[in-house]
Amino acid sequence: MDKLNILAESLGAALKARGFVLALAESCTGGMVAQGITSVAGSSAWFDRGFVTYSNQAKMDMLGVNKQTLLQFGAVSEQTAAEMAQGALRFSLADISASITGIAGPDGGTAVKPVGIVCFGFALKNSVKTSIQHFAGNRESVRQQASVYAIFQLTELMRLT
Repeated sequence: MDKLNILAESLGAALKARGFVLALAESCTGGMVAQGITSVAGSSAWFDRGFVTYSNQAKMDMLGVNKQTLLQFGAVSEQTAAEMAQGALRFSLADISASITGIAGPDGGTAVKPVGIVCFGFALKNSVKTSIQHFAGNRESVRQQASVYAIFQLTELMRLT
């Protein structure tokens, strides 16, 4: 069992203990977090749905991300991550959500937003927090690290809630 699955089990226990349900909005991870979560037996009790919104259009259509946010800040930004997390709550039955949007590489990076930059959003009904992380390695490594980080942060959020 890999780190993602171990963390997913821990997250599931925390969500179940509080009666919370989770939704995800993933871009650069392409559903990797949802895959880790659904590998846990019984996850249907605490996981509602995952949105894989790789394109800007999908972010707008499925999560209600504002076009102006995408134009002004870009898909890889804390502002977009926040709107993605809020949209995942709005269009699901969840109590808590996480979003992930970043540049996994090997192409697509710039001096301002290099390969390995990933923005996260974590939302509860009345609050949202964001963070930016910089991961090293190849495409698969960046995606794996981002997935592990998201599940770890969700577990920490549950511990503090």
